[in-house]
Amino acid sequence: MRTAPVPRLLTIVAVLIMVVAGIGFVVVLVLNAFVLDRYNAYGEVTIPGRAELQLPAGEVTISFHTQIIGSTGGTGLPIPDLRMAIDPPAGVAEPEVVESIGGTTTVNNDARVRVWVAQVAESGVYTVRTDGNVTAFISPRLAFGHASPLGQAPWWCAAVFGLGLVDLIIARVWAARVRRAPRPVSPTFTVTGGPTSYIPTEDGIRLEQLKTLAALRDSGALTEAEKRRLLGGG
Repeated sequence: MRTAPVPRLLTIVAVLIMVVAGIGFVVVLVLNAFVLDRYNAYGEVTIPGRAELQLPAGEVTISFHTQIIGSTGGTGLPIPDLRMAIDPPAGVAEPEVVESIGGTTTVNNDARVRVWVAQVAESGVYTVRTDGNVTAFISPRLAFGHASPLGQAPWWCAAVFGLGLVDLIIARVWAARVRRAPRPVSPTFTVTGGPTSYIPTEDGIRLEQLKTLAALRDSGALTEAEKRRLLGGG
């Protein structure tokens, strides 16, 4: 029994949406981690150290950046005890810094993790001072940059994937109901063959002649002598 066209069409659309959303999710994650995330766009400051950085107005990400040997073991890059101060130019408000721990990104032996996010009131040259317990790390420093402009895109892809999943569930439930619904049965007709042909035998012909002659005699149209003459062949 064939499934109705509408549930089947919804199923195809749902699968396509889920495939596109899944591929988009992976692509966006890769782009955010390795291409669009300019974590050190505004410069880096060694730990401990001091440097002047040109920071733009708006949000600035601050990441702990170091070299590692081997891998992080799947637990992420450990964040040491860090201290930092950002001195603004004269007459400018001090940036507002809040803790914002992010995920670890590792490329070869280079690892980084977001630690803070600073809201800079005005662009300008800011003096950054760093310190911390970083003796166990190789070339530790704080990197100042900005996050990917597609930071929310993975969530959008996940939402689209969820919509596709809901669409798929609805389509399959609909298709199951269509298959279970009773269908009207069309009446059937059996065409039989026509009447069989009848070929009279010689005895049958003789009997019919006798019946005909008897009827003519009874009606007075034929005399007994004429009947006998006809039966006798004549």
